[in-house]
Amino acid sequence: MIGPVDADLKDQVSPKTAAALRAAMTRLVEGRPQRTDGRLTKENLYKEAQVSRATMNRAHAILAEWDAYLAAHGKATPGEARRDVTIADLKERLTKKTQECTLLENKLKAAHTAIAALFHDNEALRQQIGNDVSSTVTPMRPRGPRRRR
Repeated sequence: MIGPVDADLKDQVSPKTAAALRAAMTRLVEGRPQRTDGRLTKENLYKEAQVSRATMNRAHAILAEWDAYLAAHGKATPGEARRDVTIADLKERLTKKTQECTLLENKLKAAHTAIAALFHDNEALRQQIGNDVSSTVTPMRPRGPRRRR
C-alpha cells in the first residue's frame, strides 16, 4: 500500500509510534477510521494514531509517504470517491432527461400550434357553411334492409 518514499528521511519517533502512525494511515486510506471522520488530513492522521501533532511532525518518512500518497491519489476517501462517481452519474442522467424533456416540450408546442390552426380552419369552414344560403344540407334517409318486390 504505502511504502518508504525517501531513504534519507529518518523518523525521529519510536518504532511503536511509527507503527501507530502507519496503522492510522492504512485505516484512513482504506476508509475505515476508528477515531475520526475519515477525511485524509494530517490532523486526522495524528488523532487516528493517538499521538500529538508534534510527535507526528517528527515522523519525517511517514509524512513523506502520506504526502506522496495524497499527491498520487488525491484527498478523497473511498466513500467520497464513490459519492463523486454517483453524483457524476446522476448529473449525466439528469442532463439526458432534461434534453428529452426539451425535445418533448418542443413537440408539444408544435402539436399545439397545428391543433390551433386546424381549429381555426374548422371554425372558418363552419362560418362559411352557415353564411352560404344556397347550400342546404339534406339529411339522408336511414338505410334499412332492402325490400324485395
